[in-house]
Amino acid sequence: MSEELIFRFNVDGDDFTSAGQASVQVKKNLRQLGIDAETIRRVSVAMYEGEINMVIHAGGGVAEVRVTDEYIEIVLDDHGPGIKNIEEAMKAGFSTAPDTIRSLGFGAGMGLPNMKRYTDEMHITSTVGVGTKIVMRVNI
Repeated sequence: MSEELIFRFNVDGDDFTSAGQASVQVKKNLRQLGIDAETIRRVSVAMYEGEINMVIHAGGGVAEVRVTDEYIEIVLDDHGPGIKNIEEAMKAGFSTAPDTIRSLGFGAGMGLPNMKRYTDEMHITSTVGVGTKIVMRVNI
């Protein structure tokens, strides 16, 4: 692949049943490109966790995946409430999900830690009342 490929998805924040559709599509696309299974797994986990977070906390957003010869970059951008304390939010088990979300089996506070664990780089910028942007990179 000589040029960068970009896949863009709107993540619906009102529908838990559609959460994860973008990561499933990216997984299919990466398989078609001949990306190795371990890289696909890492990208899929990180992206799925991000999608779920956008649905739970931000009312949806946009996911963009850039594929190059050297890496896969996932950019998640939302206009939700923002993250008040990123350092605290990165701690395993920390969650601001309401009980209604937890009763569905989500909101255990592992989303951001898993995103970091399955990627080679992760950067979060967030402004309370404006939204959050997460950029993750998985090296190929």
